[in-house]
Amino acid sequence: MVKRSDKVGEAIHKIVSELLIKGLKDPRIGFVTITGVKITTDMRQATVYFTVMGTDEEKKHTEAGLNSARGFIRKEIGQALKMRFTPDIHFKYDSSADYGQHIESILKEIGAKDDGDNT
Repeated sequence: MVKRSDKVGEAIHKIVSELLIKGLKDPRIGFVTITGVKITTDMRQATVYFTVMGTDEEKKHTEAGLNSARGFIRKEIGQALKMRFTPDIHFKYDSSADYGQHIESILKEIGAKDDGDNT
C-alpha cells in the first residue's frame, strides 16, 4: 500500500522539476536535477534532494538560489496540490551521485592495476 506522504512527495518532485525546466529567474541556479523528495509523515516538511553539474562553489550557489526561491516554489506547490497545508520546502544537495562516482573511479583504478599485473 502506498502512503499518502509518498504520493505527495512524488507530486512535489514533478512540480519542482517542471519549475526548473521552465526556469527560475535566479542566475545562481544552474543545470539542476531533482533526485528525490522526502516528506515527513505529518506532511509539514519536505526535503528536496538535488544534484548539479559543476564545482563545489557552483553547488553552494545553486543551493542558495533554490533556497531563496523556496517561497515561490512552495506557493506553486500549494496551488497545484490544493492541500490544507503546503509543506515547508528545504533543498539539500544529494551527495550520493558524487559518492557513486568516487566508488566507480576506485573500481576503475583497481581494474587498471589488475590489468597491469597480468602482463
